[in-house]
Amino acid sequence: MEIIRVKDYETMSKKASEIVADRVKTLENPILGLATGSTPEGMYRYLIEKYQAGEVSFKSAKSFNLDEYIGLSADDKNSYNYYMFDKFFNHVDILKENVNLPNGTATDLKQACLDYDQKIKDAGGIDIQVLGIGVNGHIGFNEPGTPFTMRTHVVDLTESTRQANSIYFSSLDEVPTQAFTMGIGTIMESKEIILLAYGESKANAIAQMLKGEVTEDLPASILKNHPNVTVIADEKALSLV
Repeated sequence: MEIIRVKDYETMSKKASEIVADRVKTLENPILGLATGSTPEGMYRYLIEKYQAGEVSFKSAKSFNLDEYIGLSADDKNSYNYYMFDKFFNHVDILKENVNLPNGTATDLKQACLDYDQKIKDAGGIDIQVLGIGVNGHIGFNEPGTPFTMRTHVVDLTESTRQANSIYFSSLDEVPTQAFTMGIGTIMESKEIILLAYGESKANAIAQMLKGEVTEDLPASILKNHPNVTVIADEKALSLV
């Protein structure tokens, strides 16, 4: 596991964009695993700048997102589908048919999970997976206690996760109680993983991930068992390491 210590959020975002852009340029048909939330927003901004400058094209890329809320349609402003198009896809040349997110309005939830994993497999697996980390050490929506072997599945969101995400909604009551998420088993099959973290709120989770034992009580700790992980984190997030 490589640790890249950076001074601030912008430096973290720029470094992440450089790594992702490099893989997009060097791989013939890159398969990207993407994340949402405030952490990767800067990375998407820098990737858009690189595309607009003619430095990178996403025409040959496919993307798979980590997760999606259950009960929100793709055009709901709080859905991750909406986020991805608003923050990234609408501003680059990725083909819309190559964009993949779990279907938040699926009626057969179990089948939707199986279908999503099969799509990833059929694409040849994820080449580079971008992750954030929750204050409780979750990756994707894999909360503490999630078995490391889990594939894409439905999760009941914890109170702390719903509280953290409520900043995007009018009230906590509007935050969905369930979501689809790529399982840890699915994430660990990615050929390369980059984990982004910034701010004091992530310091404890990062310290436990790097210094503690591998345990399902801290989902991100499993990343120590992956052969190709890069952690890009600012001074505050690494303050307890």
